[in-house]
Amino acid sequence: MVRSRPFDAGSHRSSEPQRPCDSEGCPEVGLFRAPKDRQQLSSYWWFCLEHVRAYNASWDFYRGMSAEQIEAEVRRDTTWQRPTWRFGQMPGRTASRRFRDPFHVMGEGEGEAPPRSRPGAYSPEQQAALAVFDLDAPVPLADLKQRYKTLVKRHHPDANGGSKEAEERLKVINAAYRTLRTQASPGP
Repeated sequence: MVRSRPFDAGSHRSSEPQRPCDSEGCPEVGLFRAPKDRQQLSSYWWFCLEHVRAYNASWDFYRGMSAEQIEAEVRRDTTWQRPTWRFGQMPGRTASRRFRDPFHVMGEGEGEAPPRSRPGAYSPEQQAALAVFDLDAPVPLADLKQRYKTLVKRHHPDANGGSKEAEERLKVINAAYRTLRTQASPGP
């Protein structure tokens, strides 16, 4: 087992000029930095070990702030103090890069893209039904049934507290299933 020598905080800085501790009347060397203020986090006091410990024990970033200011600061910190925007509304995003939203989760008609099926393979009604299931043509019957079961479980009114919106979505899913069931291929 290799044992290292005890670390001497001042020995590695022998070529740098020694700065005194910023605590008034302290003759020690200031080896440890501490922020001067929450408004000046990149401006430092330099303290010896004893005084930096005392400073850290009394440091309160939120001192002098109201409860509302503290809440706002904590919320800004949850996003690393970077700007945020509503989901689906990223600045600089063009209409050509939108995504499919057949259930209008992002708002009324927002983000809709044309169905991804081959042109001419399905009627417009069938293409709209494909968009509801988020499937590509041709659709194997087994895939259609599996997707149908998944959507029914997710949007059934009983699973959503009797929601009228869920009931309406389920009606759309059922109509789309009836439309595609006859067109779906038996499978590979």
